[in-house]
Amino acid sequence: MSEGSARPGGRIDTGTAHAARIYDYILGGKDYYPADQEAADAMCREWPALPVHMRANRDWMNRAVRWLAEEAGIRQFLDIGTGIPTSPNLHEIAQSAAPDSRVVYVDNDPLVLALAQGLMNSTPEGRTSYVEADMRDPQAVLGSPAFRDTLDLGAPVALTVVAIVHFLLDEHDAVGLVRRLLEPLPAGSYLAMTIGTADFAPKEVGRVALEYAARGMPMRLRTFAEAEEFFAGTELVEPGIVQVHRWRPGGADAEGVRDEDVAMYGAVARKA
Repeated sequence: MSEGSARPGGRIDTGTAHAARIYDYILGGKDYYPADQEAADAMCREWPALPVHMRANRDWMNRAVRWLAEEAGIRQFLDIGTGIPTSPNLHEIAQSAAPDSRVVYVDNDPLVLALAQGLMNSTPEGRTSYVEADMRDPQAVLGSPAFRDTLDLGAPVALTVVAIVHFLLDEHDAVGLVRRLLEPLPAGSYLAMTIGTADFAPKEVGRVALEYAARGMPMRLRTFAEAEEFFAGTELVEPGIVQVHRWRPGGADAEGVRDEDVAMYGAVARKA
């Protein structure tokens, strides 16, 4: 799910800032438009650490997926809110560790769909599929032919929900939606999530949230206690729920990154 993405009928709206394209611009991508650049520049003026924060989130995804493939032995992934393809994509990380990995990408954004070919370049041993669906309708995801044909529910699956739930407001029941997606997955599956927070730089992050809201992308930032709710009933992998740059950092991932420059919790948990 991506917010602020399309006009009615699925046409891409290039004149309105778009969360995934803002992310792409800040990370040095090429799939953005002037409205996205203007929005991103305004947000960075409010919080100059925003690029550090976004890169830390991306690095977390890389480490978490690699850990799931290499250490937990996971070979199946369900990625919710995929966003614009940015190499290395999830399947590239998983398949570099385990070439037979299977990945189902889910997004409801026509821009992501238009660029989805970049998500389909699987290894011969593995497989990738794309489901055009909204996570606010879990049955559309779980009932899709691509989901049923790609993933085997007789074996564990990693459900990845990265940098998306802060666009789910209270009325969307984000915790309930994640539980409904996790529920049909077998024991031994994993939930890997990052969750937006203002706990460490409330004024600066609050101003960035206002910039998003002014462009039609309201945010719901969550406290540590609210982040914990997503993992109720699961077994957290060490070090538990921490800021993303503090989750099993490797190499230069967390080098020089201050806590106040990161507004995202991250965690991986096993379904018993």
